[in-house]
Amino acid sequence: MTNNKSKIINVISNYNTSSQMTSKLLIDKLNKKGFVVPTKYDDNAELNICVGGDGAFLRAVHKYKFTDIPFIGINTGHLGFFQEILPENIDTFIDKYINGDYLVEKVLLVESKVCTKENCFHLFGVNEIVIKGIQSKVVHLEIFIDGNHLEKFCGDGIIVSTPAGSTAYNFSSGGSIVYPSLNTLQITPLSPISSRAYRSLPNSAIVPGEVTITIKPEYRYENSILIIVDGFEYKYDDIVEVNFTIPERTISKLNFDKDMYWNNLKSKFL
Repeated sequence: MTNNKSKIINVISNYNTSSQMTSKLLIDKLNKKGFVVPTKYDDNAELNICVGGDGAFLRAVHKYKFTDIPFIGINTGHLGFFQEILPENIDTFIDKYINGDYLVEKVLLVESKVCTKENCFHLFGVNEIVIKGIQSKVVHLEIFIDGNHLEKFCGDGIIVSTPAGSTAYNFSSGGSIVYPSLNTLQITPLSPISSRAYRSLPNSAIVPGEVTITIKPEYRYENSILIIVDGFEYKYDDIVEVNFTIPERTISKLNFDKDMYWNNLKSKFL
């Protein structure tokens, strides 16, 4: 249910022509219903509406620092797994929002603590955090689960994905689909190599959210490591280890249909 004290809604759009046209239409309809749509992002808003594809949704979440303001997406892109509302259904969406006909879902994140010889840095991802080699170099990694050695990995890299991100890069790389509410992380190898020196799992492994995943690069390759968070690249020198956990921080997303996940899964992938 909307809050009369606020009535402010942020509309966040990419620069695609279709997205811009949809945003103008959306803003006009919201204004007619008594909502205020600011020209600049307002931290006091009650809702963030992202117009574009999944990339636009992820960029908005990162740009506004995983705000507590709930998100909903209008899809003008291709896949639109996060962007569940079609432009032709804007009127229905607004009516349902006004009537409080929706659920607020918490989306679990993944946090990585990247420790170098000098410092530690915290990164948060919605879909996944990936360790890869710079310029397509092969990476050599030691992987631990709660301090227990799992494997000595050699290959293109490792994806650590959230349940929400299980249908993204993870799924394209042969990982499993995990229902969004499950408290888990998934480790998925990218082009693993198995030899006498390196014993790499060929498939993904799903671990409980309470455990810590630790990845340590071999020292002679430590400056060839690239950290990719939801498509954003980070480079750190002298990485000693990277720890992955599920943080307490979450983002909120509106759901207007209890069956949306399964319908989305079928329509997007089958």
